[in-house]
Order: sequence, then structure tokens, then C-alpha cells
Amino acid sequence: MDNRRRCPWPGDDAQMLAYHDHEWGTPVHDDRRLFEFLVLEGAQAGLSWATILHKREGYRIAFDGLEPALVARYDEARIADLLSNPAIVRNRLKVRAAVTNARAFLEVQSAFGSFDAYLWRYVEGRTVHNAWRELHEIPTVTPLAETISRDLKGRGFAFVGPTICYAYMQAVGLVNDHLVSCFRWQALREADQGR
Repeated sequence: MDNRRRCPWPGDDAQMLAYHDHEWGTPVHDDRRLFEFLVLEGAQAGLSWATILHKREGYRIAFDGLEPALVARYDEARIADLLSNPAIVRNRLKVRAAVTNARAFLEVQSAFGSFDAYLWRYVEGRTVHNAWRELHEIPTVTPLAETISRDLKGRGFAFVGPTICYAYMQAVGLVNDHLVSCFRWQALREADQGR
């Protein structure tokens, strides 16, 4: 039995536990994965993360491995196909946002060399390690999330409001929002200090 202390939000869902233990808050510097999380966080709006996580493989298959260069080329026929696919969230605005965001993502890559370079400059390339003791202390929006949201919207992205942006920042490791009592909080700090 694993006795390590964790944040309470994964519950006992195996996929949520694996995501918590191996991904959430871990710095992501791969552009394809950064795009994947952008799509998934946008799809989550109004839904639980567990719902999206359980559909993640469906998204990977339906959206050509979530390769932004491929998704950017989707036309109306492809969007219609996606809207009939039960493996993803079949919300027209969210599916269109994935295509719109793929196009905007490619433009950011062109302007900055990579989406990674664009995104991580907001935290000077290092994770911000917060020190929350209780789940209710963790914010859903921060001034930095509002700044990133504004800039992404200005670059043509959709479904990138401040709340989505903050969840994205947590997912890809711009911030470490594990509770200080969670084994992952210290592990992520130590990994960052060892860089």
C-alpha cells in the first residue's frame, strides 16, 4: 500500500492519481505536449478534470496526436467529423477553439522559436513554488494568469480565459500548487533546485 501523502483532489481514481503523481506541476518543455494541455484545459471548461483525463486518449486519436501543424489544417468537414466523435467533448465552440488555437500556436512558434520559449519567459524559465497548506488556499486565477490570458487572446487564441490559463499553468509546471504536505511538492522543488 502506498502511504505517501498527496493532495486530496485525485481521490481514488487511478488515472487521476497517476496524473497527480507523475504529471501535474511537472515542467513541460515539449511544444506538442504544451499544445495538448492547451486543448485539454480548454475542453475542461465547465467540466471536471477527471472527465477530460478519461477522454485524453480519445483526443490524441481524434486530433492526430495533437500535433498543432496537423490540427491547424482542419477544415469544416473535419470539424463536423470531430463533432460526431463520442471519444471527445462534442462542443462546437471547443472543437473550433482547438483548430483556432493550433493556428495561433504555430504563429507563436514562428515568432518566438517555440511555444515553450514564449510561455516560460513569463516565469523566467523557473517554476514558481507556492506553499499552500489547504486546498481552499489555492487560487483559481492570479494576476499572471490574467496577463497570459490577455496576451493569448491578443494573439488569436480562444478558450484561454484567466481561469483556464491558471489551470494550464498548474498542469504544465509554471507553478507548483501541490500542497506542502504532498510528496510531490518537495520532489518538484528538489528537481528544480537540481537544475
